[in-house]
Amino acid sequence: MGARSPRDWLTSLPDNRICSLRWQSILRYAAITFIVSVTLSGVFLFRRPEGFLRSGGSHYFEYFWNRTANHPIDKLISDAHTFHENLLKERSFDIPAAATRYRERRGRHPPPGFDAWFRYAKEHDAIIVESFFDRIYADIAPFWGLDPRVTAERASSWEHVVRVRGGVANGTGNTEGKVPWLQLWTDLVAEAAPWLPDVDMPINYMDESRLIVPWENVSDLVGKEAAGRSIKLIDDVVTKYSGLAEVDAVADEAQPYHPKWLGGSYWNLTRVACAPDSPSRTVAPIENFEELPVFPDDWSPDYAYKGYVENFTSAMDPCVQPHLRGMHGTFAEPLTMSTSQELIPLFGGCKLTVNNEILIPGAMYLTDDPFYSGGDTHGPPWRQKIDGVVWRGVASGGRNKKENWSHFQRHRLIEMLNGTTVASMEENSSRTMTFEMPPVRKYDFPRRQERTIGTWLEKFANAGFVNLLCFPDDSDCAYVRPYFTELQGIPMKEQYKYKFMPDVDGNSFSARFRGFLLSTSLPLKATIYAEWHDDRLVPWLHFAPMDNTFQDLYAILDYFTRDRKGDKSARFIAEEGRSWGSKVLRREDMLLYVWRLLLEFARVCDEKRDVLGYIDDLNMI
Repeated sequence: MGARSPRDWLTSLPDNRICSLRWQSILRYAAITFIVSVTLSGVFLFRRPEGFLRSGGSHYFEYFWNRTANHPIDKLISDAHTFHENLLKERSFDIPAAATRYRERRGRHPPPGFDAWFRYAKEHDAIIVESFFDRIYADIAPFWGLDPRVTAERASSWEHVVRVRGGVANGTGNTEGKVPWLQLWTDLVAEAAPWLPDVDMPINYMDESRLIVPWENVSDLVGKEAAGRSIKLIDDVVTKYSGLAEVDAVADEAQPYHPKWLGGSYWNLTRVACAPDSPSRTVAPIENFEELPVFPDDWSPDYAYKGYVENFTSAMDPCVQPHLRGMHGTFAEPLTMSTSQELIPLFGGCKLTVNNEILIPGAMYLTDDPFYSGGDTHGPPWRQKIDGVVWRGVASGGRNKKENWSHFQRHRLIEMLNGTTVASMEENSSRTMTFEMPPVRKYDFPRRQERTIGTWLEKFANAGFVNLLCFPDDSDCAYVRPYFTELQGIPMKEQYKYKFMPDVDGNSFSARFRGFLLSTSLPLKATIYAEWHDDRLVPWLHFAPMDNTFQDLYAILDYFTRDRKGDKSARFIAEEGRSWGSKVLRREDMLLYVWRLLLEFARVCDEKRDVLGYIDDLNMI
């Protein structure tokens, strides 16, 4: 007798037996569906949020957050999620779409070589959103108002240059006794060099930014760029760069062009680069830094929502915050100062919003040094972390000395995280050398009302300097010894065991921010320095932003630690930041940024720049 089919076997059973089997199957599948559904919801909501968003779970996200929203940060997180979700809708997946979005946003054809650039992006799974590259065009725009040949010659003759010729990159300049930045940047450019035109990338080898062109001059140059912007007819477009043969012909005789370097008050130089109607433009520098820093009364900036940073770009801008002249070492006393008000081509890893360098990824982001990255270890899962905040570093930020140290941002952070100091302030209703307690009318939460922030910090915070960097060297740091004690360092990989990691400026930007973002901890970021990646990171979704006064520090930490929802919010941002950072802050992404930047810089240095462009996608139509 042949084998019966499953259908024959089923029809041979009694009706009640069939009914029983059907119900067992239904219940079994229902149970499995329920378990899978719950598991995926938990994974998507709290472990891989951006995957969750793209799979159609955004409505559930909004429902979860909004139905429990009773704090300003709830709204900021929800708004950040919505902004990011809309941003991803602008992603380009092929060259025609990318070129079209380029023309729409830039008002020009893409530069020649755009196709090779996009092909590399596609092959390396890069997320390409046109707005991610806005910084390039803001930095390059003023140079369209200068003579291209002059710009090219000044770029070529600088002391430290990454030079691309014939598809090969070389670093030129004496780096003896210097940090290895030139080699790190050269190695990065070398990966793209076979597809780059001949181009020079002059390097700023100082920590501090060096160019601050007055606002009126920059506005005039940017106005010239805007007036000359147009999408040329296909027949008028030139698709190959002219090259730098004429520049190279006189290179042996050329001397580095040095504009007039200025000293004096850095604040005075900064405010001249602010718009005439900006709050800081007419505010004079502080004359006596021995007086304690003054916090603004009833401070309610446009960039904040109910006391919390909403517009992080504006929160970095000293032009709208005159008080920063007394709350940041950059304006108190920079470690070194060699600044010009003339626009010359110079590339660097960070700058103030008013500076005129051309941004590239910081060299420290290109090194494998675990001091900056923490190595291959990025911390344990959130549930296994220490419920606390950690910070270790040196007392940098400028030249701190007896007369001015109370105005430095890192000193303020460490005092604010010192439980003993804060408890004494709460008990005596006093202030300390670097800060005042945040006003309770703005940051009203139980620990602030009950005056228990200090006792909480004694257990919660582990923060301190490993080197006080006092000036002069023979001062023995007597002027800060009553307030600070040098602590043992903690390797980055050990710091990642804590949930919360504040990140504030040193002499310039903090080179640890990328490492923090890629960890499993939550970065709390305050800075006045812009970086290459700013347009691809969303505050309150990838990190928690802080005001540069740090007056919101306690309230932010309280929100994330007061209850289960706060902890889930912290975990959500920490894990989303890590996941997103692993997609858009890779070495490949830094290469793509610099690659595209050099295509644009080569064009602005070309005599035929107004008609140079990529049009192959239009010829396909």
